[in-house]
Amino acid sequence: MTHVIEVSHLSKRYGDTLALDDVSLTLEQDTIYGLLGRNGAGKTTLMSILTAQNFATSGTVRVYGEDPYENARVLSRMCFVRESQKYPEDATPRHALRSARLFFPRWDEGLARELVEEFRLPMKTTIKKLSRGQLSAVGVIIGLASRAEITFFDEPYLGLDAVARQIFYDRLLADYAEHPRTIVLSSHLIDEVSNILEHVVVIDRGRILMDAPTDEVRGLATTVVGPGDAVEEFVVGREVLHRESLGRVTSATILGRLDDDDRARLAAAGIDTGAVSLQQLVVRLTQRQSTVEPQPEEARR
Repeated sequence: MTHVIEVSHLSKRYGDTLALDDVSLTLEQDTIYGLLGRNGAGKTTLMSILTAQNFATSGTVRVYGEDPYENARVLSRMCFVRESQKYPEDATPRHALRSARLFFPRWDEGLARELVEEFRLPMKTTIKKLSRGQLSAVGVIIGLASRAEITFFDEPYLGLDAVARQIFYDRLLADYAEHPRTIVLSSHLIDEVSNILEHVVVIDRGRILMDAPTDEVRGLATTVVGPGDAVEEFVVGREVLHRESLGRVTSATILGRLDDDDRARLAAAGIDTGAVSLQQLVVRLTQRQSTVEPQPEEARR
């Protein structure tokens, strides 16, 4: 596959706070990525640097093989839908969409109008008077209708109700199928978006904890539940992400795939197994990281 973004040893420091810590990764053409992690993990900082809206302290970023800073050839091929996007004081959604179509060569006006209807967006109301969900809808419409070759969505669902979020997911998948591009979706609703992600990047405290295709992530961890002694004997030598006990029963989430011998051993010991969702895996991985390195007092952006 073709690399559209290449990041090498990227770091970003705000005073004493290290927001990104030696990050290296590549993003491929025509792939839907999930950029997952806790608040303050460094997701927004990373996307801001990739789209030339922030500066790295060290390291390099290449988009289509070029430095994106003040590079119109590159920037015209990207769209960054920020969670905290600012608009002029008297701007309306109509103004925002009219401006957006000037910046994106692949803008689809017909799609934009369809999305306005589906999200029931009041076009003449000033943006400052919109609800949080309506403000998010403005960003979602711009991100989808831009048809930019690389599109970043930073927490696009904030304020959207369940119906509106489903409209976003359905529309994203349908339009991606007809017009493939690279999409990076930053989200806290991990279980809700897990079925649309093709590749998962998990970041915590500015470091990449996981960078793998979603198909490889599924089944990467398993929860085993049974008599405490039997569970403890089984997990010896394995990486335990989480462990809890209630009376004589112990539950342990272990990292690593089970083979046929493992499953036979578990059955013989009366130990049950359960699948670990992507959200549970991300939670356990970040919890494990927190026990390895104490959280600094300064919050990362």
